[in-house]
Order: sequence, then structure tokens, then C-alpha cells
Amino acid sequence: MLDNVILIVFAMISVALLLNLWCLLRGPSLPDRLLALDTMYINSIALISLYGLLMRSWLYFEAAVLLAMLGFVSTVAICKFLLRGDIIE
Repeated sequence: MLDNVILIVFAMISVALLLNLWCLLRGPSLPDRLLALDTMYINSIALISLYGLLMRSWLYFEAAVLLAMLGFVSTVAICKFLLRGDIIE
């Protein structure tokens, strides 16, 4: 039963990723595109975690944590670039 639920949620998050991609490509402004990219990071973390549950392996959860750190740092760097014009002061 849990495997069926995981597959259904996997499909729902995949649809959410496609909608985020559409928003990323068609966003009206740059901050909206940045928000769509950040949401894509979160959805991809959820997909990796679900795949780890499905395969019953802890390795995928470590990959999800690594992607979360990368997503956070890149979002902060892009926001800083948008606000100040440079990343390192």
C-alpha cells in the first residue's frame, strides 16, 4: 500500500516540477523566476527523498541534504547579486 502511495505522490510532485519549469521560463519578473527555481529545488529534494523511501536506502537522503545545502547557498548568492550587483563585497 505504501509503495502505491509513494508512486502517486511521485507523479504529483513531478507535475509540480513541470509547472515550476513553466513558471521559470515564463515568469513575469526576475524575482518570480528565482522563486520558481527555489521551489524546483524543494520539489527535487522531495522527489529524491521519496525515491529513497521507495528503494529503502539512506544514500538518497544524504543526496537530498546535499541538494538542500546547494539550493540554499545558490538562492542566497543570487538574491545578494540581485540586490547589490555583486556577490562578494
